[in-house]
Amino acid sequence: MPDMKLAFSTNAFKKVSLEQAVDEIAATGYAGMEIMADIPHAYPPHMSDRRIAALRERIAKLKLGVSNINAFTLFAVGDTYNPTWIDPDPDIRRRRIKHTADCIGLAQSLGANTISLEPGGPLGNTSEQTALELYREGLLELLPVARTAGVTLLIEPEPGLLIENSKQCLDFLEKISHPNLKMNCDLGHFFCVDENPVDVLLNCREWISHIHLEDIGANRVHQHLVPGRGAMPWPEIFDALRRIDYTGWVTVELYPYESTAQQAAQEAFYFLQRFL
Repeated sequence: MPDMKLAFSTNAFKKVSLEQAVDEIAATGYAGMEIMADIPHAYPPHMSDRRIAALRERIAKLKLGVSNINAFTLFAVGDTYNPTWIDPDPDIRRRRIKHTADCIGLAQSLGANTISLEPGGPLGNTSEQTALELYREGLLELLPVARTAGVTLLIEPEPGLLIENSKQCLDFLEKISHPNLKMNCDLGHFFCVDENPVDVLLNCREWISHIHLEDIGANRVHQHLVPGRGAMPWPEIFDALRRIDYTGWVTVELYPYESTAQQAAQEAFYFLQRFL
């Protein structure tokens, strides 16, 4: 698969600076990195023009690409999910919309083509119909901004959130039908909700603009594992990637390994080489 590019997410390196994370990912052999748009890495209000320029220079010197801007979490003002797109409070939703707009600007500055987003958030006491409409409203506000910037917004289905499986995601994407709204295909997440990652790749090929990889245990519990340590069908996954002629970025996302990030990155890199 000559044109597929392997990257690693900086969100495993939360114990070090963004700049050190970039250096360590490059040293491991990855072609690129996904940047966490949150503390302690690239939370947009903390990214001065000078720091962005220095980061661009560092990335270019290391001959790396930016696979994606990860705008899922928002620990700077909340937590993993909050503030969400579907909170009943419009002021809280506005914080999420503002953050995403800032991430569009960050992506444009760093030469990233995509931003991955939480799929609405936890439902709580909000009805599914209301939540889907609130999510749609927020995205429709931002899609003209994304289109002008040349950035694609990616919905990332996740177990337990508003959109958690491929059918829900495709239904939502098809209803909006915007060229700058696609899927961040986290194959482990689909495995957790009893979907076959191979079927997801084959059925969703037209909507996939970025891929997340991690392993998941045979119990299908949502716990990211280093590739090779779980039950994901790796040969079949990479065969499916070839069948759909996927030539984009594939990012390994191992955020639970912040205490052993470099070792996890290396283990994942060496394991995945056999399929490339």
